[in-house]
Amino acid sequence: MSKKVYKIRPSDYWRIGEHESWFTDMAARGLHLKKMGIQFVQFAKGEPKKMRYRIDVSLKKKISTEQIQLYADSGWDYVTSYQSFHVFSSPDERNAPELHTDPAEQSYTLSELNQKLALNASIVAAAMILMIAMLSSIWLVEGTPVYVLVEGLAIQQTILTIFIGFTAYTSIQAAISIRLIRKNLIEGKPIDHHAPWKKHHRRNSIIGLLITLVVGMSAVLPFVQLIKADTKTLPESTPNLPIVRLADIEQNPAFVRGEPDYMSDNVDWGNRYTYKWSPLAPGQYETDENGLIPGKMWGDGSGEYSPSIHTRVYQLSIPEMADHLITDLIKRYRYESSEEDYVLTKHSYFDILIIHEEEAMKEVFVSKGNVVMYVRYHGYGEIDSIIKNIEEKLMKKY
Repeated sequence: MSKKVYKIRPSDYWRIGEHESWFTDMAARGLHLKKMGIQFVQFAKGEPKKMRYRIDVSLKKKISTEQIQLYADSGWDYVTSYQSFHVFSSPDERNAPELHTDPAEQSYTLSELNQKLALNASIVAAAMILMIAMLSSIWLVEGTPVYVLVEGLAIQQTILTIFIGFTAYTSIQAAISIRLIRKNLIEGKPIDHHAPWKKHHRRNSIIGLLITLVVGMSAVLPFVQLIKADTKTLPESTPNLPIVRLADIEQNPAFVRGEPDYMSDNVDWGNRYTYKWSPLAPGQYETDENGLIPGKMWGDGSGEYSPSIHTRVYQLSIPEMADHLITDLIKRYRYESSEEDYVLTKHSYFDILIIHEEEAMKEVFVSKGNVVMYVRYHGYGEIDSIIKNIEEKLMKKY
C-alpha cells in the first residue's frame, strides 16, 4: 500500500495553470495526486514520473462516465475532482493530445462557471455587509467597544465576520480570475500549463494555518467560556475574592443578610458571585450583595435600611486596555448622570480613581496595573471607606 502524503495547496482553486504545473512537479518528486480538499491535497508516494496534468471545467461535481472514457481513449486518465474542476493525468511517453486544442472553444466550458461564481460573489458580499452591520450594532450602539471585547460578547461574531470577509474576498477574486481566463481563451491565448506556483505556496500555507486557527477558535471559544463560568451564593464569611464586602462598609454589628429575594439553581442571586473568563480578561468577577440593619430606617422613610453593593473586577491580558475599559464602564453604568459628575481623583496607590456620588448612591472606578474594578454602593457608608477597602483587597489579591 502506497504511503499517503498531505500538502497544503499552493494556490487558490481557480488558478488552473498553477495547479497543473504543481501536480506535474510533485509527480516528478514521486508524489502522485489522489484527492483534492478545501486546503489540503492527498498524494500517494511512489516512483518519480514525468506526468502531465490537465484540468477540465464543468458545473457538475461528478463527471460522466462517457466523458471519462472519451478522455481515456485520448490517453488521459481521470484522477479526481474538486468543486467544478476535474483533473486528468497522462504519462509523458503517451504523448497524448491536449484535451482542448481550440482556446476559443474551451472558453465555452467556463461560461456557466463564470456566471455561477459571479452570483456566489454577490451573495457572499451581501452576507459580509450584513455581518458587518450586525457586528457594528453590537460594538457601537452603546459606544462601549472595549467592554464588549473584554466581556467576550462579540469575539466569536468578530471571528466569524473576518472569516466571511475572507470568503467574500476569495469569491470575488475567483469570479474575476475565471472571467479573465475566459477572456484570454476567447482571444486565443491558451492556459499556461507550466505556470509558476511557488510564489503562492508560502502565502497559502500561512493563510491555511490562520484559517484553521481562526475557525477552531471560533468553534471552541464559547464552550471554554461556558465551562469556565461559575456562579455561587456569596458566603457570609469573606472569601478569597478581590471584592468589597458590604459589612466592611457598614461597620455595624447589627448588620445581617436579608432573606433571599430570588433563588435559582441553589444560588441566592441577591448575594452571589460569578466568575467568568475571556481571552482579554482571563480573570473576571461580578458580585451582588444585599443586607439590612434591623431597626434602622432609610432617611426618606421608605422602609428598613437595606444597603447593597455591586462589584465588577477585570484582570486584563493587556494592561493598556484599562483606561478604555473604565471609560466604557462609566458609559454603561452612568444612566442619566452627566459625565461631569464622574470626578477623576488623585491617589497614591491607584493608577486611575474616578468617583461619583449621588445621595445614597456611590460609584468608584479604579485601575491598578492590569486590574480594573468598579463598585456601586447604595447606602449611608462613606465613599472613603469604599476606596480604602478596594485598595486593601487589590493589594492582598494582586
